[in-house]
Amino acid sequence: MTIPFLDLTTVHHELEDELVAVFRTSLQNAAFIGGPMLAEFEEHFGRFCATRHCIGVSSGTDALRFALTAAGVQPGDTVVTVPNTFIATTEAISQAGARPDFVEIDARTYTLDPEKLREYLDTACRRDLASGRLISVRTGSPVTAVVPVHLYGQVADMDAILQVAAAHELLVVEDACQAHGAEYFSAGQQRWQRAGSIGRAAAFSFYPGKNLGACGEAGAITTDDDEVASRCRLLRDHGQSRKYVHEIEGYNGRLDAIQAGILLAKLRYLDSWNEQRRAVASSYDGLLDGLEDVVRPHVPGWSRPVFHLYVVRVHGRDALVRVLAEAGIGTGIHYPLPLHLARPYRPLGFKWGDFPIAEEAAAQVLSLPMFPGLSVESQQQVVEAIARFAAHGNANVLQASL
Repeated sequence: MTIPFLDLTTVHHELEDELVAVFRTSLQNAAFIGGPMLAEFEEHFGRFCATRHCIGVSSGTDALRFALTAAGVQPGDTVVTVPNTFIATTEAISQAGARPDFVEIDARTYTLDPEKLREYLDTACRRDLASGRLISVRTGSPVTAVVPVHLYGQVADMDAILQVAAAHELLVVEDACQAHGAEYFSAGQQRWQRAGSIGRAAAFSFYPGKNLGACGEAGAITTDDDEVASRCRLLRDHGQSRKYVHEIEGYNGRLDAIQAGILLAKLRYLDSWNEQRRAVASSYDGLLDGLEDVVRPHVPGWSRPVFHLYVVRVHGRDALVRVLAEAGIGTGIHYPLPLHLARPYRPLGFKWGDFPIAEEAAAQVLSLPMFPGLSVESQQQVVEAIARFAAHGNANVLQASL
């Protein structure tokens, strides 16, 4: 029995009538760009994220680029993020005219380590005496923002990150592209907060494989800041405040109305789909319990993840991938090479060993099949294949204390 890594067919078959109705509506009103479907999706997704503004854009990359620019990042600034993320995070920083720099991750959550951020700002930066600005020693430019990545559907430790950022007057823009509906308990505010509502602004991707996915490319920015929202709306539409009235030079980064309508139709099911993902993750946890060769996802008490991915760690990962593939089981690796070692960032001068936690994780992480509707029987087959692999001495014990 073949077990796919991701099933995008079933959900679209189940929602076919609703999605086709979206297309028919667009044909009838010819509102392909902007219009009521876009406005309705923005209203509902903003409400879902508990923010006052949602701005639909053409991709998650554009969402992060526009959010950084609108929040005040200037060309030549340095923006800090993590090395274990998809390259779109750093592409957005560069495309905003800024320079990316990296901070080590937490070994258990794989998200930005607040103490490493503090250490970076205290030891890898200097204070310019004339301007008072914090300057990165590596890039030689002012550090103005930090982008925590809510990886695999789990929110980073935002209270601690915001505290460090505030002490150094840094903007915080969330990369929430994998965290639709994930929640974080803020001890400072004594309440749960949705991903996308915590920083100055946040970026979401609706790439088809996301928890909330379009039938093509799509993204959105969420924020409570009126000025950031207004500037993002200008940036996505050639800087227009109204037709042919250009306030700034912007981009063609609009969200198509058809994709907005598809997302609106799917948004009604997102909470249910996320609960199904949590149930799948809980089942995996139970099935993997006792397999010392496998480190399961760590969920801190302040986190309610939505399991965009279910990521384990094993020694001999690449051999295991081959074994699972031979058994008809799909897997993924998110991500095999930390960005500080990627070709585009070689000019920054990083080398192997600069971020040992991220580098070790990159060699060991494995994403198992994860999607709503994944049966327990299929999960049992996955875990049995892993157990056979471990039993034959192909994996070394990896202590969960990592």
